[in-house]
Amino acid sequence: MSILINKDTKILVQGLTGKTGTFHTEQALAYHGTKMVGGIHPKKGGSVWTASTGVAQGTELPIFATVKEGKAATGADASVVYVPPAGAGAAIIEAIDAEIPLIICITEGIPVMDMVDVKARLLKSKSRLVGPNCPGILTPNECKIGIMPGNIFKKGSVGVVSRSGTLTYEAVFQTTNAGLGQTTAVGIGGDPVKGTEFIDVLDLFLDDEETKSIIMIGEIGGSAEEEAAEWLIAQAKKGRKKPMAGFIAGRTAPPGRTMGHAGAVISGGKGGAEDKIAAMEKAGIVVSPSPAKLGETLLKAIG
Repeated sequence: MSILINKDTKILVQGLTGKTGTFHTEQALAYHGTKMVGGIHPKKGGSVWTASTGVAQGTELPIFATVKEGKAATGADASVVYVPPAGAGAAIIEAIDAEIPLIICITEGIPVMDMVDVKARLLKSKSRLVGPNCPGILTPNECKIGIMPGNIFKKGSVGVVSRSGTLTYEAVFQTTNAGLGQTTAVGIGGDPVKGTEFIDVLDLFLDDEETKSIIMIGEIGGSAEEEAAEWLIAQAKKGRKKPMAGFIAGRTAPPGRTMGHAGAVISGGKGGAEDKIAAMEKAGIVVSPSPAKLGETLLKAIG
C-alpha cells in the first residue's frame, strides 16, 4: 500500500497557470500518469491550460474559477498550492472551505499570521494540510504531488518523513540504491506553523502493512522531534513498532541563529540537535552520523 496518495488520487492545481505551477504540473503528468484533473484561477475560469513541453505535451486541463467548482466537476480529492506567498494562505482556506480531503502547499514564505489563521480553520475542518514550504508527497510508480524528482524513487518498503526537502531526496536516493525502495515519501516542511507533523505521518506508516521500516529526518528548532520520540515510546508499549533510522539537520547552528527553514531556530534552551538526537535514540531510532549514511543506518536498524 501507500499513505495519503495513490494511483487513483485526483488533484487540482491552485496556481496552475503560473510558471512554477505549469512546470511542476507537466512533471507530475509525466510521472506514471499522475491524475492532475484541473487548475484553479479566479479570473480564468472556463479557459483551458495546455502542457507545452515534455512527455505530457499537448495535455489539456480545464481551469475553474473556484476550488469548490473544480471539485464538483472533477471529483478531486486533493489539491496542490503553487500560489505566491501573499495569496497562498487564502488559497489553502479556499480548499479547506471546499472540503478537499488532502491539501499540499509547496509555497515558501507565507506570513506566519496567515498560517495561524489557516491552522485555526484546519482544526475545525475535514481537510489535512501538508506543508507549507514543503516538497510534497510521492508514492513511487503511482502519484507525484509537488516538486520531488521522480526518477530517484523505487517502489519498496521504506516510509520517509522529513522536514527537509533536500534530505528527503537524499534518503530516497539511498534507500533506492540499497534495494529497499519506498512506500511513500512525505515532506512535511520546515515552517513553524504547518498542517501535518511527524506524529501524524508516523501513525500512518505504522498502520501501513507494506511499510516495513521508516526514515525520519528532523531539524533543529521546535520540539516536534522530541514529541514524536515520546509518542513512539508510547506506541511501542502497545506493540506498534518498526525499525527506524533518523537524522537531525543543522547540528552546527549556533543558538539564536536561523539555519535554513523558518522553523529551524534554537531559542530558550530548546530545539538543539543534541536533545533531539538523545530523544530519538531513547525511542529506539538509530540516528545516522551523516546524511550520507542514511541508507546504511537504516539497514543497521533493520538488522
